[in-house]
Amino acid sequence: MRYTYEGNGYKGWEKNLDFFGKDFLVELFYKMLRIRMIEEEIEGRYHDDFMKTPIHLVIGQEATAVGACSALKYSDLLYSGHRTHGAYLGKGGDLKKMLSEMHCKSNGCVGSRGGSMHLIDPDVGMAWSSAIVGGALPIATGAALASQVRKENNVIMVFLGDGGTEEGVCSESLNFAALKKLPIIFFCENNFYSVQSPLQTRQPKRDIVRWAEGHDVNAIAVDGTNVLDVYKTARNAVEDIKNGSGPWFIEAKVYRFRAHGGAGDDSKTGYRDIKEREAWEKQCPVNSYSSFLMRNNILANQQRLDMERKIKIEIKDAFDFALNSPEPQKTDLYQFVYAD
Repeated sequence: MRYTYEGNGYKGWEKNLDFFGKDFLVELFYKMLRIRMIEEEIEGRYHDDFMKTPIHLVIGQEATAVGACSALKYSDLLYSGHRTHGAYLGKGGDLKKMLSEMHCKSNGCVGSRGGSMHLIDPDVGMAWSSAIVGGALPIATGAALASQVRKENNVIMVFLGDGGTEEGVCSESLNFAALKKLPIIFFCENNFYSVQSPLQTRQPKRDIVRWAEGHDVNAIAVDGTNVLDVYKTARNAVEDIKNGSGPWFIEAKVYRFRAHGGAGDDSKTGYRDIKEREAWEKQCPVNSYSSFLMRNNILANQQRLDMERKIKIEIKDAFDFALNSPEPQKTDLYQFVYAD
């Protein structure tokens, strides 16, 4: 079975441009392009073996990270699973701190203790990430309860994959969030695969949105390659929650162009059809959005080239910073350790 793209791209979205504003439309593109270029550089350098951490690239999933995080404000907290780079950067994370963490340096955003799969940075509201499938869900749900009790008027967002919906803790979290009408968005990036296991071998044929609705939460599906669809839906969910609606579940159908983990593509192992991946690459969220903006005279080709040059300089500086950052010391070993 091949998983095919079912969206309409940006067809008809020309009518909505005034809703967003030109500067914001360009800003969304810059953020997506920046994530793509950062990920490609990480991939290109990974085999140098200076990054002492497993990596899970978000190449192909930039629209979900940027669209969802752009609907949040500084004080809204974000939780994530193991594929953290897009979420961290989308929430405003510091690239130097992120790369330092991936190089296991003491000035990394988690002080070299987390690596790629556990990016946490309270300075930008990146509250938690977990390599355990579904591990962030109950923690985010608890944070939403705490925010509600403290009357903070904040929204909690937690990223999960389609595999996360199969964990018992996901149903428990949805149930509790619905029961207490918690201010939380469960954002499901459905890329059809959990490691190398396709959706059809793990779940009965079902509509994930309808499954979520069965827990009495508001649920909706979006085109995960369309950053405007993701942003508008996430923004509406945030506003609805702040009006007392209770939790939301958003399913974004998207596709990862690279392997589950590590650098390069692993399609040749046979778990997915290479032609399936190639078909999805034609719906590249970065290039499709760029084309849409150019067709509507919002972005010029020279403007994109200028962005690329600026991002390349930032990336080089950030890698140089990380590679020259201090190593952790033995005296740091017992810092941030809880003992009763």
